[in-house]
Amino acid sequence: MENNFLNFKKKSDKETELYIYGNIEPKTWIDDWLGTGKEKTDAFTLKNALMQVDTPNLIVRINSYGGDVSEGLAIYSLLSEFKGHLKTIVDGFACSAASVIFMAGQERIVPENGLLMIHNAWTEARGDSNRMKKVAEDLEKITQPSLNIYTSKTKLSEKEIKEKMDREEWITSQEAYEWGFSTTQERKNEYMQALEADFVHDLVMKNKALQKENKDLQQSNSDIVQVVKKATKELLEEQIKQFEKELLNGNSNSKQEPIGLLNNSNNNQIKRDSWESFFNTKN
Repeated sequence: MENNFLNFKKKSDKETELYIYGNIEPKTWIDDWLGTGKEKTDAFTLKNALMQVDTPNLIVRINSYGGDVSEGLAIYSLLSEFKGHLKTIVDGFACSAASVIFMAGQERIVPENGLLMIHNAWTEARGDSNRMKKVAEDLEKITQPSLNIYTSKTKLSEKEIKEKMDREEWITSQEAYEWGFSTTQERKNEYMQALEADFVHDLVMKNKALQKENKDLQQSNSDIVQVVKKATKELLEEQIKQFEKELLNGNSNSKQEPIGLLNNSNNNQIKRDSWESFFNTKN
């Protein structure tokens, strides 16, 4: 069956290009029966195609939102076993399982407007709490091989990679190079770029800019709070020191007799005047 999204093109006696432009999914018997599934890239079809490559150099160009984890890992293994030089290029997106396939390249290129996206494996499930716990445990194990691949090929630690996968990280060309996902920086005009990829790239860049502004604002607010706390603490400490000093040295105000009815020298006169006034006995 012809596959419009998984195509090989022999450019010369030294170089072959492979285009992975579809979803990473296995074909089913329904696809074989109905003649569907042309938009899918599966490991079995790729295996047969790779056997026909007779050039020492293979370029794999990727534009895919990803798909099935097992198919992605299988394709990664098949490409990793290529005997010649393997170069992978992102022509738009390499998301999810497609980003794992991208990591198979000895030379990896994310053009200026290309994007990677990495995340944890996910699925849909139904059942009781025991079933849900089992599914969660399985997903952790299913995610681990991809985590191992990213860690082995990049400059980041497993913990750093896991944090990015947890938050479903979009990775720009610059970030891909700095973190080690890509090995070479190239400008986009040397490679194909879809209008959709440009649009989503712009959205991702705007989102990252907003996240940075928010982070900077939070840091600024935090700095202000710290300054206020420090100033308040210093003021209180100074007041406490001053109070302790007055206690030790003595204060003139502390020697004065308390002012009030019971302690006033005119106390008896006040009480007598008040009594006479109450009974109107005073002339």
